[in-house]
Amino acid sequence: MAQRFGGKFSPTGNAAGGPNTPRGSLPASGNPFDGKRRTKAGFKSNLLFVLPLPFIWNAFQGTPATLILWMIAAGLMLLGAWLTREGLFAQEAYEARRVARRPALPRKLVAAVLIGTALGLGTLLGGQGTLIATAIASLGAFLHLGAFGFDPMSDKGAEGIDSFQTDRVAKAIDTAEAHLTAMKDAILRARDRQLEGRVDRFADTARTLFRTVEGDPRDLTAARKYLGVYLQGARDATVKFVDLYAQNRDAAIRAEYEALLTDLETNFASRTTALLSDNHTDLNVEIEVLRERLAFENR
Repeated sequence: MAQRFGGKFSPTGNAAGGPNTPRGSLPASGNPFDGKRRTKAGFKSNLLFVLPLPFIWNAFQGTPATLILWMIAAGLMLLGAWLTREGLFAQEAYEARRVARRPALPRKLVAAVLIGTALGLGTLLGGQGTLIATAIASLGAFLHLGAFGFDPMSDKGAEGIDSFQTDRVAKAIDTAEAHLTAMKDAILRARDRQLEGRVDRFADTARTLFRTVEGDPRDLTAARKYLGVYLQGARDATVKFVDLYAQNRDAAIRAEYEALLTDLETNFASRTTALLSDNHTDLNVEIEVLRERLAFENR
């Protein structure tokens, strides 16, 4: 989708922190790409959606029976391509978190099997023997795994942490991420690049809090309202704002929404700082207790 350029020299843009900055706006801080990673779902995964085209072409060159078989092969290939892309997204989410469970379904592994099966079926339909078809299917599956790798097969960062607590944190973070996704989807309808950037900045601030809670699941109780009630309210406010703003592009409504984002961003950052401070205090207490025990043992 084409987007309007927004920045210092755009017709509707202002220098960050300048005198004409709308109420509620925060000065741009740092590089907006800090902490970002290039997505793994790029050209290679998108190319898989093109590979079934020869299968579809061949489907209409023979009898109705071969048409069905060729379309089944194409369907398996498309399903494998979709699972590959979803597996890459799941791997990115896994790598972004400090504490994460392995994906319940190894999507990339299943995709490799599906694509290998599709290639084997296509080879059979092309008139080759079973041995050659099996070799092609195996080669295709191994090449897929070589290109995209395996799914995460083990939990990360859960050693020494109560599994019940980590499950609670994982569910809370999943709910919070769903609220952020809904906010970002809703703001796209406003067709305002600056607002999209503001929502992205708030999402980055919120995810910093998520990572803090993942690092110490005991923080979940103190952050539960932020992960649930406050983010749900922000999502609902964003949806209502977009509905109103789309009607008349009212600058006052826009300023109020930006002020809300600023308040949310400030409060989430403050909560993250408070949790980190508490964790540091807890660490100091543990260190002092350990030192006292060691001193007592050495007497």
